[in-house]
Amino acid sequence: MCDGCALCCMHKLEDEDTGEVYYTDVACRLLDIETCRCTDYASRAKRVAECLVLSVDRPETFRWLPASCAYGRLANGKGLPEWHPLISGRPESVHEAGISMLGRSVSENDGVEWRVLQKLGEPDD
Repeated sequence: MCDGCALCCMHKLEDEDTGEVYYTDVACRLLDIETCRCTDYASRAKRVAECLVLSVDRPETFRWLPASCAYGRLANGKGLPEWHPLISGRPESVHEAGISMLGRSVSENDGVEWRVLQKLGEPDD
């Protein structure tokens, strides 16, 4: 069901006063920023303590997902957008639609400064 946008793999910042969550452009060390795919998906939760393991039994994890995420959309009774690979039949459609982090992120391994990209939950569809 994952669209391959890699937004869930970006480091996030939470405002302590308001609880609002913001995405940065800094990717998890396991994310291949050239493909927007995890380099060790099977063991990611063991290697990265903060990694989200999604389950319909744990809807609280959806709070950290982008508004475009299929998991959250379907849990909230929304359909999938046209660009979603399950609708388009093409994995690259998420990149072509500009939804993914392809070409817009840096790896935490590079030790760069963080930039806030967008507030979590901002409408994007």
